[in-house]
Amino acid sequence: MKAIIFDFDGLIIDTETAWYDAYKEALGFYNADLPLDEFAKCIGTHDTVLFEYFKSQLGESCNVQEIESRASDIHRVKMATVQAREGVKEYLEEAKSSGYRIALASSSSREWVTHFLGELGLLQYFESITTRDDVEKVKPAPDLYLKAIKRLHISPAEAIAFEDSLNGLNAAVAAGLKCVIVPNSVTESLTFEKHDLRLKSMAEKSLAEVIKHIENVK
Repeated sequence: MKAIIFDFDGLIIDTETAWYDAYKEALGFYNADLPLDEFAKCIGTHDTVLFEYFKSQLGESCNVQEIESRASDIHRVKMATVQAREGVKEYLEEAKSSGYRIALASSSSREWVTHFLGELGLLQYFESITTRDDVEKVKPAPDLYLKAIKRLHISPAEAIAFEDSLNGLNAAVAAGLKCVIVPNSVTESLTFEKHDLRLKSMAEKSLAEVIKHIENVK
């Protein structure tokens, strides 16, 4: 293995739980609910499916922009004290000291990703950052991973992707990468298939242990 490619939302920081709580609270203003399985459909990709759900609950006249604005305000407050998920910084340190190349592939915008990485003091670890601003199709399409691989000048077989969502897993597998799933509280109940390893958190195993496991899987 030559490279480690990280997802961002839900993996490095748990923005997904904060978004779920924010949208659920926002819909409460309209006496509507947001089941977790409905929200899970949009995790790791664009929000079109989520907006269609809003319309199905509130009618075609529902104001998606208003709901989004309410949710964004709530989410901003929740994210004010955000911390990296357990084990993330240790993985980045280990990858760097071991000579692995480190990249990021996210369906979010570059501005969103770099803002939080900067706040957490993690931006300097990443050699390459690929976001929705760089591709036509986000996850579950493989484009983000294929672009990240191309920028590193390596083959898909030489990289491991770390993901927390089904859309992210499908994107990584479609691009030909090995994939480690590290779900958060919103995605832990989802049924993951075709992944190479699942961790409760990055603190469960060292990066060296993960890579050894991946390389021994036939």
